[in-house]
Amino acid sequence: MAETELSAAQATAFLKQAERRAGFWTSKAVLRFRRNPLAIVGLLVVLGFVVLAAFAPLFTELGRSCIRDLGLSASTQYDYRNPAKPAFWQAIFAPPSTCYQIPRQGFGTQPRTAEASETLLGTTSGGYDIFYGLVWGTRTAFRIGIIVVGISLLVGLVLGSLSGYVGGAFDNVVMRFTDVVISLPNLVIALVIVMVLGQSIDNLMLAIAMVAWPSYARLMRGEVLRVKEQDYVASAVALGRRPLGIIFRHVLPNAIGPLIIVASLDIGSVVLTAAALSFLGLGADVGYADWGQMISFARDWILGTPGNPLAYWYVSFWPGLTIVLFVLGWNLLGDAFRDVLDPRST
Repeated sequence: MAETELSAAQATAFLKQAERRAGFWTSKAVLRFRRNPLAIVGLLVVLGFVVLAAFAPLFTELGRSCIRDLGLSASTQYDYRNPAKPAFWQAIFAPPSTCYQIPRQGFGTQPRTAEASETLLGTTSGGYDIFYGLVWGTRTAFRIGIIVVGISLLVGLVLGSLSGYVGGAFDNVVMRFTDVVISLPNLVIALVIVMVLGQSIDNLMLAIAMVAWPSYARLMRGEVLRVKEQDYVASAVALGRRPLGIIFRHVLPNAIGPLIIVASLDIGSVVLTAAALSFLGLGADVGYADWGQMISFARDWILGTPGNPLAYWYVSFWPGLTIVLFVLGWNLLGDAFRDVLDPRST
């Protein structure tokens, strides 16, 4: 009898779980997303870059320094492609920094085509493999985008929440400081910060984050001002709940939606800003897999030769196309999130 009751309870729990899963896929938000073809395109583009970044070692021929730092020798140099070997998992999840150094196919001063260099997309001046730089540059782009947006989102969320909920003098000080930062030209300020701190990817991310957080703080403040006037917040205050408890339990969950939308849109723009700074020589070291630096390698060859303006088209075309697709994918996905999370959408 007890076993029968237990089986019935398990069956009921299983059915409820199945109903919840089915309810998610048939919810209005998911249906709105699935009916939007541009949202599907954006999702596929972003997922394509995720796969490219995650399995970068499998798509490229690793350089000698990278193979050496993975603990491989001449006889085991391809173990990073074998899932049964530890080098495979290290290359995927914790590759040495030398793996981000673009292998060089000679040291020529002019770019070479794919046929001449025996590479997939050709080489830049200095012999840097374009395809390797684009694939491993995808990892660099995700690292920059996610870390910068994460820091900006966290700082903006904290300051915006406290400013909107506490109000008074604290609100005035935070918002006036935010106005000052917003009024400054972001790219110029980021450029100055990198010049002061020194050239590196970490300093580049810190510089962009230092000028990107105000938009999140202002947006969060506005949402908190709207949410804290709701009846359920007033009820929590009347019941004597602590302010921090009210913020984390009632205000933040109902105010953070717009910030998620802006964050998804900002990943692409952050990567674009980082590429611009790298193009100016303020990003990673020379030879590091970074899309902005790849375009920088092409600056002297964009116009080709006097008799053939398209002689070196591939040097700037492939990095430029990669950046455009990455930014476009995130913009389409961000617009889709906005439509899905907007309760006024039909």
